[in-house]
This record gives sequence, C-alpha cells and structure tokens, in this order.
Amino acid sequence: MDTKSAPYTGLTPECVLAALDSVELRGDGRLLGLNSYENRVYQIWLEDEPALVVAKFYRPERWTDAQIAEEHSFVQELAERELPVVAPLARGGRTLHSHGGYRFAVYPKRGGRAPELEDRETLEWMGRFIGRIHAVGALAPFRARPALDQMSFGIEPRDYLLAHGFIPPDLATAWTSVVAQALAGVSRCYERAGAVRNLRLHGDCHAGNVLWTEGAESHGPHFVDFDDARMGPAVQDLWMLLSGERAAMVRQLADLLAGYEDFHEFDTRELHLVEALRTLRLIHYAAWIARRWDDPAFPAAFPWFNTQRYWQDRILELREQIALMDEPPLWSN
Repeated sequence: MDTKSAPYTGLTPECVLAALDSVELRGDGRLLGLNSYENRVYQIWLEDEPALVVAKFYRPERWTDAQIAEEHSFVQELAERELPVVAPLARGGRTLHSHGGYRFAVYPKRGGRAPELEDRETLEWMGRFIGRIHAVGALAPFRARPALDQMSFGIEPRDYLLAHGFIPPDLATAWTSVVAQALAGVSRCYERAGAVRNLRLHGDCHAGNVLWTEGAESHGPHFVDFDDARMGPAVQDLWMLLSGERAAMVRQLADLLAGYEDFHEFDTRELHLVEALRTLRLIHYAAWIARRWDDPAFPAAFPWFNTQRYWQDRILELREQIALMDEPPLWSN
C-alpha cells in the first residue's frame, strides 16, 4: 500500500466493517462517511446496542502510537472528571486498535448542532468548559505530542512550500518576502507576550468541533475531535471562536473569559498572541494541503488550491495579518 499517495486505498467498506468485527462490534452493513480530510471517519450502524458508533481511522504515518495514546488518555482524563467530551471506547482494555494496516478508534455517537456563537450566554458557557479543560490540561504535560510553536507552524511549513515548488515562480519573491515579514511579526508578538505557560490543549477548538445538545440528560456543549491536541498557550483554544470586527471580538472574548476564569486563571499577556497564532495557522494550513496533495481526496476537496489566484490571495491575507499584529491586543479598546 502506498501510504503517501493513496493512504486509504485499502480502506474499503468491507475493511471498515471487518475492523469493527475485530473488536467485537457487529455492523449491520450500513455506514456513512463523515466530514474529515485528515483521517477517515464513519458513522456505523450496529446489530446490537449501542445502535450507532463512530469509527476514526488514523492517517498512516501522521502520529505515532504513543502520540495517539496521549490524545486518548487526555480525553479519558477529561471524561473521568465529568467534562463534556467524547472519549474513545475501550475494547479489550485498549482504545487504539489495528486492522488491515490501519489504526483506528471507536467512539460513541453523539448528536448535536453548531453552537450559536452570537449568543453571549453560549459563549460564557463554552468558556466555562474550556476553562475546566485547561485546568486539567495544566496538571501534567504531553510527553510525546508536539507543541504549537513558531518553528512547527511557521518556519517549517514555509520551508516545505518553497522546497517542493508550490509557489508560482512569478509570485515566489513576493510570497517569500511577505512570509518573512509575517514571521518577524509573529516573533515580536511572542516577545511582547513574554514567557507564557504552555499546557495541554484541544488545539483545534473551532465551532465545527463543538456539538451543542439540548435535552434532559445532556445540555450544552460537547467537545469532539482532539486529534490536534498539543502543548501550547491557553489562548489557542479561545481565539478561533472569535469573529467579526474588533469591537465584536472584544465583546466575544469578554464573554468567553467571564466563564473561563471561573475555573482557570487566564494570563492576559497571551492576548498579544491572538493574531500571531492566526498568522501561523494560515501558513501551516497552506502547507497542510500541500503535504496531502497526492491524496486523491484533496484535489477534489480543494480545487482552488495552488492556482495563481490562491497564492495571490494568501499574499494579501498575510499583509493584512502583518498590520493586525502591530495593533494593540483585543483587551485594549
């Protein structure tokens, strides 16, 4: 199996169901592919209770077994403390399994809708749970999983894009220059923030990874998909929930922190990192698509990637970020 150019070629419906059989979960033949590009995720109907599970098949060679085990252990730790997270099911005393050359985990199916982030009470509610997640995340570090830093999210992705010829020749000078300016701005933001503390994070805490439920037994947010869990500053799990003009983001941040600080202290110096982290995410995202371009799913899902217009837009986007990183942090009106 060529795990780089076609990592999921062998992951047929028969393979998926056989993998479930290997952990004594009997599918009734129905499965539904869920929205995921990095991994392959399926909702599967079972013959017995529980009637539905979700199986996640990890992209080959992305994480080591030890790194996946740390993700699972962190989520289980949160679940044991009654936080609203979706933890992998243990089968035969393990949460990480292997079948047909694929590693996978099985999760209980949890429904829900997207949270209404324009609602101030919803933001405060989510802030409380993120604060609780971080209170647990601060108790011990990850040992195997990487950290979110300037090297792994900025410098290394830039070097990858240049080394593999993704930048059009006529835009290479402009793109290289603007990325250099952007990374210099990121460094200045980190210098202004000072020695902020890193802790275990969700890592990709946007609205798509939060399910809102309303019911007698479960009400409020449920946090899913800790696949990008890393060490990093607490504000990483907050800034992606902010949107709109500066005044709107200031209000949203205040609502989040009103709940957050009920359970975990927030170091306001980290607000210097909001636009820096956004800048790093933009550079990292472009390189993430580039690294996966040989996977047939990516050209189909991102047909606009690597066009002339795409890189022109990225240059303009980073120029905007350079200006934003020199503005006062959001807490300052």
